[in-house]
Amino acid sequence: MTSLGFDVPAGATDCHMHIFGAPAEYPPAAWRAYTPTPATLPTYNAEAARMGFSRVVFVQPSAYGTDNACLKAALRARPGTSRGIAVIDAATKDAELRELKKLGVRGVRLNLVSNGIPDSAAATAQLQEAAARVKKLGWHIQIYAQAALLAAIAPAIADLATDVVIDHMGAGDGRLAEDRPGFSDVLALLRAGKAWVKVSGANRVSRQKSGFEDAVPVIRALVEANPDRAVWGTDWPHIGPHTAGAPAQVIYVPHDNRALLRLLGLALPDPALRQRVLVDNPARLYGFA
Repeated sequence: MTSLGFDVPAGATDCHMHIFGAPAEYPPAAWRAYTPTPATLPTYNAEAARMGFSRVVFVQPSAYGTDNACLKAALRARPGTSRGIAVIDAATKDAELRELKKLGVRGVRLNLVSNGIPDSAAATAQLQEAAARVKKLGWHIQIYAQAALLAAIAPAIADLATDVVIDHMGAGDGRLAEDRPGFSDVLALLRAGKAWVKVSGANRVSRQKSGFEDAVPVIRALVEANPDRAVWGTDWPHIGPHTAGAPAQVIYVPHDNRALLRLLGLALPDPALRQRVLVDNPARLYGFA
């Protein structure tokens, strides 16, 4: 088993992962970028135990569109120790939103990568419409976008009255370590207290084929920008490359989640900082006791 080099604190939360059920019970959306195969809650629970994590945030995967049935089943199966991030649209009824909140959903996701990349005007409109819908629920908006698009919509993010959480270090294109638009905008939003960031996806931002240690300074820079606005997640089951509108069967990449967590330890040698990222910040953001 990979050595982490540190002890995982009690109450540690995996803030980004996905559950996929049996296709007959949870069919994928007609428009999707990949066709999922089962990645079940019992399998994940065993992995979480191996890592020492007791809390989890289920993120609705793009392959299910706005059908949050699998997400709801996962939340029902882990009452108290789980929260959720849903996907909605204009057709989602208020009654559905109330049910999702009761089950533990605390935000909605805008995936501006997997199902096609919108222009900045369309992305801004989606962001503002989502914020108007969820503000009354006390939810936040989670954004997955490439660096160039993040740079374009950063002013809109800063103007929102709802919290915004930026996925995977803000680096959909995998070049976050450079001093460039996108990364600089994410840092500015963090310093101003206008956004949160998930320092997940080291394998996504790295230029290395394995190890991914070039992601360490990226993690460190993001946490240093605002230590109270960073959280971490495994990104299990590590969905492989996919193309919007051409849904081949998904490939799950066998990344070692403990090896990815080890990178957080390298980036944050201070136990107090790891406590904030793994326990305290998620507790505030997702409403854990």
